[in-house]
Amino acid sequence: METRPGRRRRPVAVNLLADSLIGAWVGASWAVRMRSTTLYKVLAALMVLMAAALVVTHTTALDTLDLPLWAQIPAGVVAGFGIGVVAAIMGVAGGELLIPTIVLLFGEYIKTAGSLSLLISRPTMLVAFARYSRDGSFAVLGANLRFTTVMAVGALLGGLLLGVFPNPVLVPALAVILLVSAVKLAHHE
Repeated sequence: METRPGRRRRPVAVNLLADSLIGAWVGASWAVRMRSTTLYKVLAALMVLMAAALVVTHTTALDTLDLPLWAQIPAGVVAGFGIGVVAAIMGVAGGELLIPTIVLLFGEYIKTAGSLSLLISRPTMLVAFARYSRDGSFAVLGANLRFTTVMAVGALLGGLLLGVFPNPVLVPALAVILLVSAVKLAHHE
């Protein structure tokens, strides 16, 4: 009997989702407890790693790791937890890490990985949001309404411009923005 395509992908989503939820809670817990200077340095280091990963995944052809099933599951547990931690600390959905992980670790097509990433990242961010809101971390948004509005409008405009700029321009520009931001964060007082 032939199985539906979704059945084969369900273990991928469950494997990464369960552990990314735990990682998101842990990451948000760490972030609210860290000293600000430590958090700035952690964020700077993560931005440098993200810039490097962005450049590597967009300039080289990486093959699937082709791990046996018994190795994929623990690798997915570690990857899911790490992605959840990073997503919560950086305040991102984690798709920039999930998509390459799904492609490299589980051998899924890029478009399938993008869909699975959406399925995994939204609950992960909701868990991080719940953890941050327990400590009143979002009160700063109301106090800085102008900044919040400018960022929301910028995100909307960025989403509308999706597809306007070609990857050979966009990827290096984003890598440079990440690196400049990392330097600024590392030197933040």
